[in-house]
Amino acid sequence: MATNQGENQSLKRALKPIHLWAISVGMVISGQYFGWNYGFEQGGTIGLIIAAIFITIFYTAFIFSYSELSTSIPHAGGPSAYARKAMGPFAGFMTGMSVLIEFVFAPPAIAVATGAYINFLIPSINPVYATVAVFVFFILINMIGVKGAALIEMTATIIALIGLATYYAAGVSHVKWEYIVNSNAFPNGWTGVFMAMPFAIWFYLAVEGGAMAAEEVENPKKDIPKGFIAGIATLTLCTIGTLLITAGLGGGIGQPADNPLPEALVSVYGDTHFLPKLAAIIGLAGLIASLHGIIIGYSRQTFALSRAGYLPKFLSKLSKRQIPTWGLILPGAIGVIAAGNATFANQLIILAVFGAAMMYCLSLISLFVLRIKEPDLKRPFKVAYPWVPTLALILGLFSLFCVIYYSILGSTLPLFGLDVPLLIVLAVIYGGAIVYYFTVSKHKLLPIDQEFGVLDELDESGAEVGQNQGKDAGVEVIEQ
Repeated sequence: MATNQGENQSLKRALKPIHLWAISVGMVISGQYFGWNYGFEQGGTIGLIIAAIFITIFYTAFIFSYSELSTSIPHAGGPSAYARKAMGPFAGFMTGMSVLIEFVFAPPAIAVATGAYINFLIPSINPVYATVAVFVFFILINMIGVKGAALIEMTATIIALIGLATYYAAGVSHVKWEYIVNSNAFPNGWTGVFMAMPFAIWFYLAVEGGAMAAEEVENPKKDIPKGFIAGIATLTLCTIGTLLITAGLGGGIGQPADNPLPEALVSVYGDTHFLPKLAAIIGLAGLIASLHGIIIGYSRQTFALSRAGYLPKFLSKLSKRQIPTWGLILPGAIGVIAAGNATFANQLIILAVFGAAMMYCLSLISLFVLRIKEPDLKRPFKVAYPWVPTLALILGLFSLFCVIYYSILGSTLPLFGLDVPLLIVLAVIYGGAIVYYFTVSKHKLLPIDQEFGVLDELDESGAEVGQNQGKDAGVEVIEQ
């Protein structure tokens, strides 16, 4: 692979399918513990359930399609790399910016909820201080190296899943059908379903982030589909349990909270019982898993965009532990400022969901273009083309429309004491990015054969891994 001025710009390959599953699920698992419940306010219990079914179908179709892209192009840039290879450098840049919007605004939303959970456990702690402290701490933790970070991610993810299982066990016998189906269960009709769509997406948002660790997976061609498919299956089961049990405990009634699971248990067991406290303590593991995982994701996306020349080169400089230090710190600083000044997480969720929906649609379009433009591209995993990606693209475009029309328009983000329209926030980000691209990045882009030279290295090293695994198992590996 070509390097920049002699510097090593290769990430360390140390991850197995279990790590990728942990990163993919861990990035999302906080979505089970908060955020989605704002959809009750928009669509009622039935409206949010319908939205969640719709989004589950979309994500299942999307993740199978995405597995084809990520195994064909196992690049740290993930979606930006797919779009550049399919549609050229500007499409790659705009897709990368959409990923950064998703991955920069999701962590402060998670950090706000983390502060709320800590405040629930220890009311004397100011939730804003807790929010900022946790965010900064996990930016620093990510500097230890990818394998250590992935181990922390896997541990936190498993604890979070145990926490959800405990919540289901504590709540299922107290579920009341009349809380789920009643006269207020569908208050805004189908409009409410469309308004609830961003919060249904939050159940799964960032599951695709594991692709940004593709260059750090030992055998990406085989391991990425295993990690992704196991991840989407895990999250689907969790979504069913979390949504139905919380709604059945009366969690869909009243003002949405940033800590809905403990509050739902309080309604059954009382605020002095140990179970709500236990749910809050374990819930912190879920929030930490997602915060930690998405920090991994945005740092790798920033690294890849910088290495390609889209962003300033200092953002792809690696530390001795092969960590993109500035790629961690700079987007993290933006997230910390947003988290420290946001009073509610729902506006941050909407911004993150918009970035995700844009990226999903651009990635799916890239898949279609590559099928036509590069029919001979190595595709170790092939989706059922064109039916599954067509379904995913139709549902993705409709989701994007719902996010823009029913959530972005008319919504504001409280920043520095001002209510800034979300549309203005997005216009400034994308407008500034486009100006930067045409004045700076366009003239500094790494040639496409050099940017994707990393894939040749991955092919070679992946083949070595496969040969070694075969020898260990006593199997002769035949080169084709």
